[in-house]
Amino acid sequence: MIKTNCAKLNTWVKMWADIMQPEKVVLCDGSDAEFTRLMDECVAEGLAKKLDDKKRPNSYYFQSDPSDVARVEGRTFICSRKKEDAGPTNNWMDPKEMKKILIGKYTGCMKGRTMYVIPFSMGPLGGPISQLGVEITDSAYVVGSMKIMTRMGAGALKLIEEKNDFIPCIHSVGKPLPEGLKDAKWACAPIDDKYIVQFPEEHEIWTYGSGYGGNALLGKKCFALRIASKMAQEEGWLAEHMLILKLTKEATKETKCVCAAFPSACGKTNLAMLIPTIPGWKVETIGDDIAWMKFDEEGNLRAINPEAGFFGVAPYTSAKTNKNALDSCSKNTIFTNVGLTPDGDIWWEGIGYDCPKGTIDWKGNIVNDPASRDADENPVAHKNSRFAAPAANCPGIASDWESPKGVKVDAILFGGRRPNTVPLVHEAEDWAHGVFMGSIVGSEVTAAAIGLKAGVRRDPFAMLPFCGYNMGDYFQHWIDMEKLPQAKGGKNLPKIFFVNWFRRDKSNKALPAGFLWPGYGDNSRVLAYIFDRCNGQGETVDTPIGKVPAKGAINIEGLDSCWNEKTMEQVLSVNVDEWKDEVERIEEHYAKFAGHLPKELSDRLAILKQRLGM
Repeated sequence: MIKTNCAKLNTWVKMWADIMQPEKVVLCDGSDAEFTRLMDECVAEGLAKKLDDKKRPNSYYFQSDPSDVARVEGRTFICSRKKEDAGPTNNWMDPKEMKKILIGKYTGCMKGRTMYVIPFSMGPLGGPISQLGVEITDSAYVVGSMKIMTRMGAGALKLIEEKNDFIPCIHSVGKPLPEGLKDAKWACAPIDDKYIVQFPEEHEIWTYGSGYGGNALLGKKCFALRIASKMAQEEGWLAEHMLILKLTKEATKETKCVCAAFPSACGKTNLAMLIPTIPGWKVETIGDDIAWMKFDEEGNLRAINPEAGFFGVAPYTSAKTNKNALDSCSKNTIFTNVGLTPDGDIWWEGIGYDCPKGTIDWKGNIVNDPASRDADENPVAHKNSRFAAPAANCPGIASDWESPKGVKVDAILFGGRRPNTVPLVHEAEDWAHGVFMGSIVGSEVTAAAIGLKAGVRRDPFAMLPFCGYNMGDYFQHWIDMEKLPQAKGGKNLPKIFFVNWFRRDKSNKALPAGFLWPGYGDNSRVLAYIFDRCNGQGETVDTPIGKVPAKGAINIEGLDSCWNEKTMEQVLSVNVDEWKDEVERIEEHYAKFAGHLPKELSDRLAILKQRLGM
């Protein structure tokens, strides 16, 4: 049994070892040598392959079971003591009932396996915004991934020993290994026997049956969002599904930091690692997925990226779409469910070159005729295939990305994929209006695509799958941030904007796919405008939904001729009839939260209706 200078940790590990009955217990030190040893053991056991060191140094390739390829929202639970406290957007079960079920699952679940004990820090070691956790797991893949994604090992353990406290995170793949039985290539339980469980009042995480992504790397969504969002509500800070970028005006060396929350498939990682197309500006990455924000002594909201790595979606990451992301996984990376080329490298759809003949696809099949593969129906790389890469690998990483005190947040962006209605950018009039914007975030969907009613699928603050308590109360927490004593009157709060890169006019054949804005690196033009607005500069026009840029306020010099003053007028327009339809959808969305919807948001909706003449 392990022995540390943290009595709470020793007792906790012994309790779970008695329940799970592992063959041995190992306290992880987080060293490079430990990473290489564990990954090489996986290779020796046939669970992984080492990539060619000349092409992809110190990098490894795994294939998951086909039933274990993504987050399992239907098997994710918020087990608060009262169902009402989980709210209408979460799955709930009584915590006593859930613990009874899971203790039954956990009993003997690690027979024949090693129990790894992973001490880790979310955020820089010892920082005022950082938090400490310990994960128990029986997966070497999880240990290696946590090494990349968190500050894991001896440094975190020392802080845990000093505090005698940590967030407990329990994980098992759910496959005991009786003597003489060869391990599965990817051990996991069937889909309906997976459990991703958060106990918000106890600040605990228990997961079972999955070895993939956020289901198993418990520092990620489970801790950094579901549990941390509840801790943030209790303690007066924010734990958000947001990127953090640093924008520099090179002529003056002035910088602004921007946090942004978008639902999936809305360009979040691309924005975090953006390479500007307009001269005189530089974008640097601080975080691509999660932001923790607390007030400093002056009432500034400061943000850290609590993670140490990127858990990036591989397909369609290329030198053209996101060179910084592609370069980030050039070494010291774990790849899952991508293609494995005959020369020991990786491949995925959209990487920028043809699939080599003889590549192994994510299911283990040889690709003999790459040109005949249907990328939608039978992709070489799973559509949710991933790379776990150290953030330090990113060429665009900011020098202060690990600053313990965090960076001052100057602007917060919300956005979604909307082909109409929502302009390219509009600005909130005040903090409550900005919260209103965040509460109605959504993306257009089609019934054919995902089996949902066509229209707007709401994903408030891009937190729908990740809020650890009643989302109506979460809205109220955002409203209340302005009123907290540490906000110092709210005079230094960030400005809030809503962006939409995806507005279209399909009748305009001159535009690529009808997009009224080019997106990608040209989003730097919108960031430059937001930079000016944070300094009180840049001309605006008042509309019923907020301030939009005046004519000429966004620099379009150098864009292809199809994006011109006429398309700018179109992409920034506010159509009253479309917004009247939007109001009806917002009312339907808000109705779910009943008595938990803040009055301030009802008031903002009433103001919008009045302005629209409803």
